[in-house]
Amino acid sequence: MHDTTTSPRLDALKVACSACNLRELCLPVGLSDEELSSIDDIIGTRRTVRRGESLFHAGEAFTALYAVRTGFFKTVVSAADGREQALLACEEADVIVFIVDGSVGITEEDEEVARIVRKVDKPVFLVVNKKDDPVTEDEGLWDYYALGVGDPIPISAMHGHGTGDLLDDIVALLPEEEDEVADEFPDALNVAIIGRPNAGKSSLFNRILGADRSIVSNIAGTTRDAIDTVVERNGKHYRMVDTAGIRKKSTVYENIEYYSMVRGLRAIDRADVALLVVDASVGVTEQDQKVMGLAIERGCAIVVLLNKWDLLDDDRKREACMETIDRRLGVMAPWAQYLRISALTGRSVEKIWAMVDAAEKTRSQKISTSRLNTFLTDLREFGHTVVDGKRRLRMHYVTQTGVNPPTFTFFVNHSDLVNDTYQRYVENRMRSTFDFAGTPIRLFFRKKEQKDA
Repeated sequence: MHDTTTSPRLDALKVACSACNLRELCLPVGLSDEELSSIDDIIGTRRTVRRGESLFHAGEAFTALYAVRTGFFKTVVSAADGREQALLACEEADVIVFIVDGSVGITEEDEEVARIVRKVDKPVFLVVNKKDDPVTEDEGLWDYYALGVGDPIPISAMHGHGTGDLLDDIVALLPEEEDEVADEFPDALNVAIIGRPNAGKSSLFNRILGADRSIVSNIAGTTRDAIDTVVERNGKHYRMVDTAGIRKKSTVYENIEYYSMVRGLRAIDRADVALLVVDASVGVTEQDQKVMGLAIERGCAIVVLLNKWDLLDDDRKREACMETIDRRLGVMAPWAQYLRISALTGRSVEKIWAMVDAAEKTRSQKISTSRLNTFLTDLREFGHTVVDGKRRLRMHYVTQTGVNPPTFTFFVNHSDLVNDTYQRYVENRMRSTFDFAGTPIRLFFRKKEQKDA
């Protein structure tokens, strides 16, 4: 144990640290007075970082140890690819809303964005946010004319001041929707990239497209939009939809998050094949289950992509990941196909297309009546049925009533006898007889009146 007698300097430090919720992580806690002096030699002089200034740039040699007393750090993307992404977004937009921080003034980043905005011939709204006091909202507005992108508009996003008029002005400049837009690729296969936030959907989307069309961040849920892009592979067209991360409805609080979720659900609604991206380094979560359930409910073929597989560097981690798959997804969809990939390195990404084609083929297949009759005969001969007192379930005939996904209607004598257990039994028998790998199937049981029923 250390000597209980400590210097006034060290005692003062411990008093200050006692109220800090980061004290367990703080380096000086528990150090002697001599050791603290050594730390002072390493840290050096204090440095004040003003709002808007940069403390550290990527690529610089890390030569200093910083102790943060107040505030927080914010990372800013200022690389060339970030500018290209912003320029691409401006070129594709109908209206540009350029938001600046009214409590800070014009920053270098604002000037950089302004240079990008001035390159495109689009309507621009220069929005000065954090003007929370309507009485003083006009103060300092003249400074923003220096950006050269139009008249500054004061608003308060927190309190809603000025947002209504701004929205009306934006909507007034949006092009009117056409009653019917011709699809340039009507035969394209619709593929939705789905999954929980931060699973790697946007990284995969960018890898497939070979261009950064989605904003990728380490912060969960940073992709807000669903983006349609048609990709051609070996003469076949695929309409790719990179969806915003789908969250539980009960945890969606912000309007923008709510609409992101809605867009994600709409993407699944019109998808033929859903690529469920799972973070292999985390394993299958309850949220992954919910997303898969939504896709199954809407009749999508499913390919499960175990992303970030390259991060599993030993057998123990791989076994743990596969265990969560068996426990959480295997029960829901034992028919789903799996592929281990890395969107970051490109590992096995090329194999996705073959699995998408295979899943789409099984989803759209039509089983002939003769093969269905043979199946039903074998099902009767096997003898497994449902009995309730004097009533016994009998299968009369079956017909395929739809595709995408394959849908079958069984005509029986007592439809109320068909419980979930028996329905799963019939589905398993059908899957062992026919190839339905990668796609859900739907079974319906209807009563057919028979004299001997």
